[in-house]
This record gives sequence, C-alpha cells and structure tokens, in this order.
Amino acid sequence: MLVKSFTSDTIEIQAPAKINLFLEVLNKRPDGYHNINSLFQAVTLFDTLKFTIISKPICQVSISGAKTGDIADNLVVKAYNLMKMKFNLKRGVEVLLEKNIPIAAGLGGGSSDCAATIYALNQLLELRLEKQQMTEIALELGSDITFFFTKGQAIVTGRGERIEETSFPREYKIVLVSPPLTLSTKEGYAALKMGLTASGTPYNLKTNRNLEEFLKSLSNARNDFERVQFEKYPKLGEIKEKLVNCGAEFARMSGSGPTIFGVFRDNLDTKRACVDNFADCQLYTVVPLGLP
Repeated sequence: MLVKSFTSDTIEIQAPAKINLFLEVLNKRPDGYHNINSLFQAVTLFDTLKFTIISKPICQVSISGAKTGDIADNLVVKAYNLMKMKFNLKRGVEVLLEKNIPIAAGLGGGSSDCAATIYALNQLLELRLEKQQMTEIALELGSDITFFFTKGQAIVTGRGERIEETSFPREYKIVLVSPPLTLSTKEGYAALKMGLTASGTPYNLKTNRNLEEFLKSLSNARNDFERVQFEKYPKLGEIKEKLVNCGAEFARMSGSGPTIFGVFRDNLDTKRACVDNFADCQLYTVVPLGLP
C-alpha cells in the first residue's frame, strides 16, 4: 500500500490491486481451505481510502466509484470490528473509500482495502503493532490479505499465509480486461471438486536472469480456475484468445476470475485498436508495482 498523506487524525492510503501471474490449487485441506501455489504481483490500479478519527467507536464508510455490495459485508468494516474487539478501541474512524478496483473480479480489491484499514488503525490509534501482528489479524479476515503487507511481489503458498517475497523482473505492461460478471471464489473452489490428496508437484519458477526467461517460464504456468470458469463462461476464453492475438506474451485469468490479463513486453500504442476491442468490459492498462 502507498501512504499519500498522514496527520495526527487522518491518513490517506492507495490500496493496489493484484494479479496472479500463475495460480495452482493443489488440494483441499482438512480445515476446509485449499493449499495454493501462486505468484502474486501488485499493479498500478488503486482504491483510495481516507481515514479520519472520530470520537464514537464505530466505522462509518462512504463509498464512491465502482459498484459494491452491502456495507456490513465490507472488509473495511470487518477489520475495524475485529480490531475494536481485540484492542478495546474507544474511538472509531470515518472512511471515504474511492472504489476503482472492480469487486469480485480476481484482483484482490477487498483484501487490499482490508490491509489498508489494519495499517491505518495501527497508525492513527497508536496501537504499535509490528508487521507480524498485523498479518496475524489479516489472516483472521481472509487468506490473501497478508500479501498487501509485502513489497508487491511474492510466491504465496499454504492457504495464503505463507509469503516468500521475490524480485523477478517487472519491465512489462499488463492489460486487464474485466467483464461484467461477478464470480464467487467459494463457488470456484467448489467447482474444482478437489479432495485431500495432493495434486502433483507445485510449479517452480527457476532462476530467471532476465525478462525474456521470466516471461517464458510464466507462459508455461497456468491458472487452475480457468478450466471450470471457461467452461461455464466461454466469453472468458474468448477474451484470453483475443489478448494473445493482440500480441500478448501470454494471457491468463487472475484469481478465480473473471478478470483476464495480457502481458505485453513492448509499447502498447500500436496495439490499442485491437486491445480496446472488448465490448462491455472494463479495460485497464497497468504496470507491475513495487511497494515500500
């Protein structure tokens, strides 16, 4: 996350989206979660959250921008309520959330907002929590929230709690194509119909000395959700094919969908007419993001 401004009673944060450069679902765990193997990459598409301290111990959220669901289900509110219970908070926050990341799109917008909330409360209310303590709180709220406390690129395993920060090349551009579908992550996992038995050897990104080697390695990886989502929503496969035909090094679904991204090495200007031709979809051109 990026802190834009910080005073004694207000903090403004840019919370980035992420993509899964690859995503394997290895098996179902006894606790009901799934073990994954994935490379997460933060990108330059942001929600903006402005937190202001208020005297009442409540979280008041006002949202503008992209369509969202019930405020009570918002991870910003859930994060505040959990921390209120844990730390007996006597003050609350007013939150202005400018929502630019599409919801339920495989881009981690809600998780990123949640991480920003944990960080903001720690700073504004002077809780003096270490990073490890904040990530432990994050894990109580969702599996991939902890990623947003990293520097923006990491191999993520387990149910999302095991983070290995990486430093693979970032000198490429990404086109995100987000169709007007709302896909449930829970339903996506259920459709995979996986048992407790491990499903093969996890994909391993070998040492990549340059961008060419890195992109070649990624092109050989996969997203396991594509199999079930493309069967149910053929349009997603069509978007992926179109991105490749537009010159993408490879194209892939992010998370459990529906956003499809294409990775481009060279300038997109000569390809805009092709890339822009996605009717009814939200289109974003972004780059990989390193975080402080």
